[in-house]
Amino acid sequence: MAKKKRSIPTTPANNKAAQKEPPEKNYQPVASNRRAFFNFEILERYEAGIQLMGTEIKSIRAGKIDLSDAYARSTNGEMWLNNAYIAPYDPASSYNHDPKRNRKLLLHRAEIQKMAASAAEKGLTIVALRVYIKRHVAKVELGMARGKRQFDKRHAIRDRDMDREARRSVGSLRE
Repeated sequence: MAKKKRSIPTTPANNKAAQKEPPEKNYQPVASNRRAFFNFEILERYEAGIQLMGTEIKSIRAGKIDLSDAYARSTNGEMWLNNAYIAPYDPASSYNHDPKRNRKLLLHRAEIQKMAASAAEKGLTIVALRVYIKRHVAKVELGMARGKRQFDKRHAIRDRDMDREARRSVGSLRE
């Protein structure tokens, strides 16, 4: 009787690990709130989806979004993004959206409760840090933030200037 060959299992061609694309292809930055990093100390970060209208996603993909005053607030167990400006989409004409309307954020209930509790009890603010496209879906990065005082801001400016000078001096030494 012939001996049976043992087959070694091979990984299928449709293996998820093999199909994973590099993160650069899944992630497309659209807008950032640089002012928030200067005015606030970011303690925790969360990723949330945004419930949008058809014309809003087209404007976001075009990069016409402003997060300078955007913040999130919990209302009736739901998280809402306030003061985010998404420019009207020109080709939509009469079917356009209100640029300053409040938009519902898509988060798990436990995340909403945790964020709302820490914002209420510790006096923190939930700030929109950046918006990006991830796998064809618009996402917003939220940060639990504590406001900086004036001397903290001056300290940050001084550190940034000293770091810039150090890089310049190192660069001039190489030449």
